[in-house]
Amino acid sequence: MTHLRMSLGLLLVLCVLPLAASAGASRAIWTWEAESYAMVEDPAVADEAVAYLKSQHIDTVYLYADAYRGRNLIVDRPQLYRAFIERLHGQRMKVYALLGSAYLNTENYVLPAYRAEAEAMFRRVVEYNAAAPAAARFDGVNLDIEPHILDEWNDQTRERLLVGFLDMSDALMRIKRAAGADLQVGPAIPFWLDGITLEWKGRVRPVSEHAIDTYDYVALMDYRDRAEGRDSILSHAAEEIAYANRVGKKVVIGLEVSSNDINKVTFHEEGPKVFEREVRKVEQALRAEPSFAGFAIHHYRAYRRWAARDWPEP
Repeated sequence: MTHLRMSLGLLLVLCVLPLAASAGASRAIWTWEAESYAMVEDPAVADEAVAYLKSQHIDTVYLYADAYRGRNLIVDRPQLYRAFIERLHGQRMKVYALLGSAYLNTENYVLPAYRAEAEAMFRRVVEYNAAAPAAARFDGVNLDIEPHILDEWNDQTRERLLVGFLDMSDALMRIKRAAGADLQVGPAIPFWLDGITLEWKGRVRPVSEHAIDTYDYVALMDYRDRAEGRDSILSHAAEEIAYANRVGKKVVIGLEVSSNDINKVTFHEEGPKVFEREVRKVEQALRAEPSFAGFAIHHYRAYRRWAARDWPEP
């Protein structure tokens, strides 16, 4: 995922443009380092952000919960996370700890040499929850650890790096089970992992199936700007939805609104009305699927800029 940069001052003066969202499937939003820290540290920012998210029918926040610019608030000032999470829960919103960061180069965490850092990152959230009152605990974790952005990723190394991702995943889930943590844990994965088959733990299957087996859910980075047809949101989610149905797991459909040089991966140029039209098509097609668990939008800062633009009729 690309972490676009803009000032928080500009962010807070952007106008609110309610989207025509139905009260249907859940909607989550990825919220990266600067915005998460601002919400956690400043009650005024928190109040404005919560009101905005509610106006957009977003009910789940993937809230960054690791180190940023030399600080780690979840360790040093956990009371700030407690207060903000309680505020979100008071608005009937869920909060997932977002782990993974361009700032920390956490793509390296799939490498054996960085396994201890990956485990420590995850363990901090487990320990935070164990010490927090029920109303202030994270509901889940979303991991954004993407081996394909490593410089060494290529056709010769990808299987080794993906095995490293799966080994890391298994280690984190063992920490969850050992602690008896009541957390829904899942990674953001690209839709094309269903096209890469490898052996792991003696079983040969697509990487997407290994990931679904390992975690409680996956957030499928299904970055396309139309619901139907070839090379579409539904076509790329079909195998993951079908497999998750069979094994009793959940799939969240991730959608992109950030700018991108490849237009088809994002709704950045199409705008909110087209976005809502295509989301309704996806929801209608998947609403009866047991594994379908709603949508996740990438990402808060970009979404606010995008939604506030003066959009013509589609």
